[in-house]
Amino acid sequence: MIASPPVDGWAGRFAGLPVLQQVAARIPMMPAAMERMGLAVLAHPFRAATLNIDEFAGEVSVSIATANRFARAMGFGGYPQFRAELARGFEAILAPVESLRSNLQRAASTKQAMTASLQETLANLDRTVQALQQQPCEQAVKLIARADQVLTLGWGSSAYLAGLLQHELEPYCPRIGSLAQAGGPSHAARQLVKRGPRDLVIALAFPRYVEDTIMLTRLARERGVKVLALTDVPTSPLVPLADVTLYASVNRQIASTSNATVLALLEALVAALAHRTEGAVQRAEEMARGVLPWLQIGAERVGAPVRKRSTVAGRGRSAA
Repeated sequence: MIASPPVDGWAGRFAGLPVLQQVAARIPMMPAAMERMGLAVLAHPFRAATLNIDEFAGEVSVSIATANRFARAMGFGGYPQFRAELARGFEAILAPVESLRSNLQRAASTKQAMTASLQETLANLDRTVQALQQQPCEQAVKLIARADQVLTLGWGSSAYLAGLLQHELEPYCPRIGSLAQAGGPSHAARQLVKRGPRDLVIALAFPRYVEDTIMLTRLARERGVKVLALTDVPTSPLVPLADVTLYASVNRQIASTSNATVLALLEALVAALAHRTEGAVQRAEEMARGVLPWLQIGAERVGAPVRKRSTVAGRGRSAA
């Protein structure tokens, strides 16, 4: 059975949804079973929006009739209509799920599915290249080149991309780090409070936007840190917090974001920085020299014993 909170202090971050405000206002006037239903909706609005009437009524331990009476008390024709209205508040979260559902309803072979995904990525790349012509690429590169300390920031799948961006920037940024570390958002905050106007945060956020990324970017702004945002659309919550923004087209049928397109944009940004970095070749040579013991040349690991290889001629002589 779902645990329900008191009406006071309900629902936290979802308190702004009008339908939930309506539920909270009417609960005190409801009979006990309907009140329990309303409290469960406030406590778990996402489950109420995604489970059907049988499933949610079962979790709350009320009858289906009670669930429908509850919805009618809210001014809806029944629970399905109430659930549909509640789901509208979670459209951005549920959109990838619905897209996946729709995509999987179309029969496709393994090759067809892989080909469609790759074609989707190509289309995203084409849109990103076209949009890049009107974007502040020069300003983005200058922010990186002039920063004392560059920090990459992202959570969710963007945490991995932030780590890759740090890796790519290593040869060209004397002081580069990633805030997406094992210590989590609180550790990232500890790092940000030490930064100031001469530093730069490169923040990555794509659907579905992770709240921690937005909060930490806001903290960076409060500290006077410059912000370069890499995101998908002008309505992204990162855009108002950024000094400069670059966009990538990230449409994907079976998930919320195409990480391949984002990675391509990161590599393009690093390529542009390399062109503006004095001594870029020397830095790359120093980096290659540093990692040489861990690299392979041909099939042999550098520094490993070299195995003797037989030759056709040699085998011929030994046979003779």
